[in-house]
Amino acid sequence: MKFPKPYTLKEIAGLIDAEFIGASDFEVLGMNEIHVVEPGDIVFVDHPKYYDKALNSAATIVLINKVVDCPKGKALLISDDPFRDFNKLTKHFKPFVASNASISETATIGENTVIQPNSFVGNNVKIGNNCLIHSNVAIYDDCIIGDNVTIHAGTILGADAFYYKKRPEGFDKLVSGGKVVVENNVDIGSSCTIDRGVTGDTTIGEGSKLDNQIQIGHDTVIGKKCLIASHTGIAGCVVVEDEVTLWGQVGVISGITIGKGVVVYAQSGVANSLEGGKTYFGSPAVEARAKMKELATIKNMPSILKKLENK
Repeated sequence: MKFPKPYTLKEIAGLIDAEFIGASDFEVLGMNEIHVVEPGDIVFVDHPKYYDKALNSAATIVLINKVVDCPKGKALLISDDPFRDFNKLTKHFKPFVASNASISETATIGENTVIQPNSFVGNNVKIGNNCLIHSNVAIYDDCIIGDNVTIHAGTILGADAFYYKKRPEGFDKLVSGGKVVVENNVDIGSSCTIDRGVTGDTTIGEGSKLDNQIQIGHDTVIGKKCLIASHTGIAGCVVVEDEVTLWGQVGVISGITIGKGVVVYAQSGVANSLEGGKTYFGSPAVEARAKMKELATIKNMPSILKKLENK
């Protein structure tokens, strides 16, 4: 998430009542999660296990719960609860604005685009030309949809990230301030759910086709010309490169990369990054040929054991 204008470190510290280490006029341009941070961004960290990763990331401002040595060229915001204060900043720069209309006055709808009855289009949404939005589709605030996109009934774009911090009194939700970006020539089936990024974008690449009842988590990037079949679930912060095929009921863990041209057979569980240009199967998914040999061996175990006993 980029701020509408540059802020100083002192100004940001004032918004969350935090101390700071660094020049008071140190420039702050935005805030993001660690996997998408850029220079000028704030990243938060509240566990010693991840201090080094945050301090050595591309972010130049670190919201942290302990005074540590500040790397050269960076600044610190010191907070007793960085998770809470990251939420404060999100709410400040991306406040929820209620809309009483089914199509917000601030939404932009392109030429020859059809929006069927009972659909909702939120604030600042941009929809391109020649799109077809079927009934009962919900498009939350700030989503961007390209040209020649079809979205079938019951699909939801831009729901909150499934991201919580466990506290003694229960779970504390990380506020979502990102959006969903759907590029040109994408088809999305019915009853799909595509969550917005926490501070960045969840992206569906140009020419990709999604079947019905698919879940895509926050900040995930789907490449160009991908095919994703029904009941597939993809967790947050996943990178699916171009021309990937995921068949039905594939489950994908968070934070991994599926390489270009990969095919994953149905009912597979992807628990690690997959090298491009190969076909995978199983849970955890491995190269399909190796998995088929393994299954054939298991199937033949009784006869193999019987032969060994008769020797």
